[in-house]
Parts: sequence; structure tokens; C-alpha cells
Amino acid sequence: MNKWWTYQRERFPVVAHGILIAAFSFSAVAYSSMLRGRFAVPAWQAIVVAFVSCFLFFLQLRIADEFKDIEEDTKHRPYRPVPRGLVSLRELGVVFVLAAVLQLVLALWLEPMLILLLGVTWVYLALMSKEFFVRKWLSDRPIVYMVSHMMIMPLIDLYATSTDWQVAGEGPPPGLIWFLMASFFNGMVIEIGRKIRSPRDEETGVQTYSALWGPGVAVATWFGVLVAAWVCAVLAAWHIGFIMPIVVVFVVMGVVSAVISRAFLRTLAPGQGKWMEQLSGGWTLALYLGLGAAPLVWRLISHG
Repeated sequence: MNKWWTYQRERFPVVAHGILIAAFSFSAVAYSSMLRGRFAVPAWQAIVVAFVSCFLFFLQLRIADEFKDIEEDTKHRPYRPVPRGLVSLRELGVVFVLAAVLQLVLALWLEPMLILLLGVTWVYLALMSKEFFVRKWLSDRPIVYMVSHMMIMPLIDLYATSTDWQVAGEGPPPGLIWFLMASFFNGMVIEIGRKIRSPRDEETGVQTYSALWGPGVAVATWFGVLVAAWVCAVLAAWHIGFIMPIVVVFVVMGVVSAVISRAFLRTLAPGQGKWMEQLSGGWTLALYLGLGAAPLVWRLISHG
């Protein structure tokens, strides 16, 4: 078990990821429920299935990356768990399959119709792991590469929301598209934010957006997709009557993000790239809590 504890610490921190995924999944279920006009905490079964399934989706994404990047990791990042022999691809493959089996069992338990969306998400994840069979073409076009991979985010989110509307025997509620779009752009916020580094922290053979575009353009792009996520979140909040609190919170977050981004670009000191990654995580947590837990609590209180 020690090796798996080490693996999760280095590649998939369970606690840190679990907090974000819990906010992500609960927000999805609660938002769908509120769109349907319900003023109660969603069913615990939906919350559990959404969380466990989403957690396993993100674990599968990490494992798929291990397979996809094994050649580059062996050449440029031999310190990572798989190249150094801590765990094998075969062992990770077994974990991947077990995760899929658990997702399938949960879907059958809650609502068999969930299998359709589960299958669609699996297929897209499989295509991603193969770089859509055009790896070289995608690697030469980093923006297209990022967009194609971030499409998995609204798919996972759609599956999480379906534990509410699908179980209720309804279709996706009107307004859900803005929540999914916010998830799409928020995925970009995280993706770009974790790949912005100070010049002295760049590694040979490790493709980061700061190395590809330069720190200034990378930060500007990160801030641009953050604004796009903010706009979509505001429109999503409008559909559940919670627009003003979201506007206020996100304006404050936007100002904080601008200040920290400027401070990072002014110094570019070693280790400060972590600022952008941590800021991306904080923004993600605020966005999902602002669209899920906060409006739900407000509705419960205001409706007695």
C-alpha cells in the first residue's frame, strides 16, 4: 500500500482533488435540481453517485495520461512514478478497469439509462487517450489540443447533472448549457494555470504554456478564459435567480486574480508559478460553490 500512497501524493492527491471534485459534483446535481424548480437538498443517492463517478473519471484521466505520456516521461521525467518503477502501467490499467466497473455498477443501481451518457464519456476519454489518432497534428496546434481535451469537462459535468434530471425522468433542463460552458472554460483555467511557470522552473522536454507563448501571453490567455468562465457562470446564475451574489463574488475574485497575476509577472521568481495553479484551484472552488451550495442554501433559507 505504501507505493499507492506515494503515487497518489505525487500524481493524484486524493484530499486536494477530492475537495474540488466534491464541489464540482455537488454543484452539478444541485444546479440541475434548482433549474427544475426544486427547493430541497438533492437525493443523497444522486450526490453519492455523482461524486464517486466524477472522482473516478478524473482518476481515469490521470491514468490515461500515464499511458499516453510514457515515452516522454521516460525520456524527460524519469523521476515520475511509472518511469522509475514505483507502479507499472499494467497495475494502473487494472485500477482503470476497476474504476469503470464501479461506475457501471453505480449507474445501474441509480438509473440504468445513465449508462448511455456514461458510455459517451468513456468513448471520448478513450479517443483522448489516443490523441484522436492525430497526435502529431494536435501537438503542433496547442490551442486545438487544449480545446479538444477540455471537451471532456462538460461531458463529465453533464453526466453528473444527469444523476438528477435523468433519474427524474426528464431531459436536460433549460439553462444547463451555461453551466456546462462554465465547466468547459474552467477546465481551461486549471489546465493553463498548472502549466505556467517561472523561466527558471521550466524543464527540458516539458511543454508548458509559459514556455510556448512566454509568461505574459500565457497569463493573459489564462485571464481571458477565466473571464469567459465568469461570463458563463453569471448566465448560469441568472437561470436560478442568484445573479447578484455571483457577480459580486466573481468581481472580487477577478480583482484578486489580476493582482496576483501582475505580481507573478513582475517578479517571475522561482516557485511562483505555483501561485497561478493555486489561484486556479481557488477560482474553481468559488465558481462551483457559487453555483451549487450557496444558491441552494439561500433558497432553503429564503423559502423557510
